[in-house]
Amino acid sequence: MKKIYSFIKKEPVLIIALAVATVSCFFVPPDAEYIEYIDFRTLALLYSLMIVVAGLRKAKVFAVLADVLCVHAKNIRTIGTLLVCLSFFCSMLITNDVALLTFVPFAVTVLGMAGRKKDLIRVIVLQTVAANLGSALTPVGNPQNLYLYSFYNISFFRFLTITFPVWILSLFLLLGCCFFLPKVPIETFSKENAKIDRKALFLYLVLFGICLLTVIRILPWPLMLLTVVVTVLIFDRKMLLKGDFMLLLTFVCFFVFAGNFSRTKAVGAVIKKFLSGKEYFTALLVSQVISNVPAALLLSNFTDNAKALLLGVNIGGLGTPIASLASLIGLKLYARTEHACTGRFLLEFTVVNLLLLFLLSIFRFLIS
Repeated sequence: MKKIYSFIKKEPVLIIALAVATVSCFFVPPDAEYIEYIDFRTLALLYSLMIVVAGLRKAKVFAVLADVLCVHAKNIRTIGTLLVCLSFFCSMLITNDVALLTFVPFAVTVLGMAGRKKDLIRVIVLQTVAANLGSALTPVGNPQNLYLYSFYNISFFRFLTITFPVWILSLFLLLGCCFFLPKVPIETFSKENAKIDRKALFLYLVLFGICLLTVIRILPWPLMLLTVVVTVLIFDRKMLLKGDFMLLLTFVCFFVFAGNFSRTKAVGAVIKKFLSGKEYFTALLVSQVISNVPAALLLSNFTDNAKALLLGVNIGGLGTPIASLASLIGLKLYARTEHACTGRFLLEFTVVNLLLLFLLSIFRFLIS
């Protein structure tokens, strides 16, 4: 029972996805059409990118990058801004959750060594927001982008024209938030002295390039997946197990649920009517309750307004901690630190998220 409880606590979204998928099967019994629900291209890209990013982490790329950028910092404001920018810009390529798993522990180490743990809450809150907003720019930045990019068959250039205005404003807003970090001098930084594994770096950069060729639809996804799996199997086979298989299974469950939901004509007709002209705000509100990834999977079956849905689920990642899986990761990482004050973290998190959610929604309304 303890193991079951631990698993449920660790993977609540998967449990919910499995439950709703199972219930939906009673309304639409399993048949041959189920296989059409699954977006295998999205799953293949997600898995391949997970392996590549895990390989780059193993090669110490992010540790060295963090050290190089932070070694020249002179005060808490500078170091905090650099940490936030690392999360913001790296999330565009390595996904928001991986950016947090990489740079939040680094923030804990650096601020701990500098004797400034009291600034940790604000820095991690801003890192979490930065990862969610920075990842909004590209198709590979987060799972919902990758799915919607594939589902609506959006061109790479068109995708960037939709997301760039919100992304660039997000950057300036985050830099403004960083201005409120104290300008207290510090002298101690990371002493890891990490060195890049050049062979691993070359291998995984090549594989990352192959993934990007698939993202922009130059290479077919089966060829990409075969290349990544065979190459890693030959040179670094243990990395094949570094994929987040629970996340992939969560996607499959939501694919089944969304597919069955769309085949229930009466429900589908109601949702389509409700969504019409309100795609952005519906996506934003639904994200607050079930998080933005399942919101994208569910609502995409009932609207052709890709732009509004894309912006809705990305900006909708702000707000409650549930709105984005990456936010839950940031919260968990902070909660594990010594003398963590979760209540204060949630307070600052909510204030910053709601403020940015409000400002970005006004901006989205103006540009639309």
